[in-house]
Amino acid sequence: MALELAAEAAAEFLNKAIKPVMVGGPKLRPARASSSFLQLAEASGYPIAVMPSVKGFFPENHPHFIGTYWGTVSTPFCAETVESSDAYLIAGPVFSDCTSVGYSLLLKKERTITVQPHSVTIGNGPIFGCVEMKDFLKALANRVKRNACAYESYKRIRVTQEVSVKCDPKEEIKVSVLFNNIEKMLSGETTLIAETGVPWFSCQQLKLPQGCGLELEMQYGSTGWSVGATLGYAQAAPNKRVIACIGDGSFQMTAQELSTMLRCGQTSIIFLINNGGYSIEAAIHDGPYNVIKNWNYTGLVDAIHNGEGKCWTTKVTCEEELVAAIVRATSEKRDCLCFIEVIVHKHDTSKELLELCSRISAASIRPPNHI
Repeated sequence: MALELAAEAAAEFLNKAIKPVMVGGPKLRPARASSSFLQLAEASGYPIAVMPSVKGFFPENHPHFIGTYWGTVSTPFCAETVESSDAYLIAGPVFSDCTSVGYSLLLKKERTITVQPHSVTIGNGPIFGCVEMKDFLKALANRVKRNACAYESYKRIRVTQEVSVKCDPKEEIKVSVLFNNIEKMLSGETTLIAETGVPWFSCQQLKLPQGCGLELEMQYGSTGWSVGATLGYAQAAPNKRVIACIGDGSFQMTAQELSTMLRCGQTSIIFLINNGGYSIEAAIHDGPYNVIKNWNYTGLVDAIHNGEGKCWTTKVTCEEELVAAIVRATSEKRDCLCFIEVIVHKHDTSKELLELCSRISAASIRPPNHI
């Protein structure tokens, strides 16, 4: 009964809206509701956005997919489409300082249907409990009227601009060039692991092919998470080749996990982004504690390898060397654990990282809210 009442109330709420949209959140995964979310997307005709930690859970070749909703650092024209809507259904959101860009999202509660794994809240109320997310989304798909108004508006404001990013011969590698080359490696047989910091933002800008996954840890921003995550994912999904993008500071926290990767015979490709410190921390609050001791990273991995198992390491300083390393890692070294150290400038980052960090910094120094 709760399911029927929730679906009817939500359908009424959405069907009277002029420009409704849908946003997917990270709890779609534990609720096992991704297929139901897709079913509702097909039925509704609404534009579909995903929160940053959900990239890869919704097919990016879907005709109504508009990108990542991440406040002021969203995919171009995505936040404008979502926040100007008069009704948004958000399935499984988790709003933290990172996902909300320092709590600066321009969402209004009275316009929102919030679907959690076991409950549905419509506007300022009512709240329907004991409702499973996957069942609710399916039931709603049978009740909503198709409405592509918001998507048509998105198409009118969207401007596509193809930018070719290249480095001059022997020029220091730019982060944008690195990820442009990583994008060319992706297929349905690969999964990206993105460490906290620079890889978060660079991976959000990649166009993921059908079947290519993306994993990142955004709720706690746990630096060092990606090394263990690479180990675990590669062991659990041996049919996928993991491509991990890890900063040097994060790598120093959990580097020893490479020993287990080698012992298990894993064949992941690890890009170690060496910029001499914690870029994301420096952008929030800089100080000498963000500078780290530089390691001989390839030498360390060779020492861990110690001639047992299959491992290949290299260090690259320009795009020509990077392209050659990628060709080797994806051809003759397919059966090896590949470790590619990429030297980049310590201040080479993205405008999205700077925007998010400045807002998190401002939110972190505000006086506490007293209840």
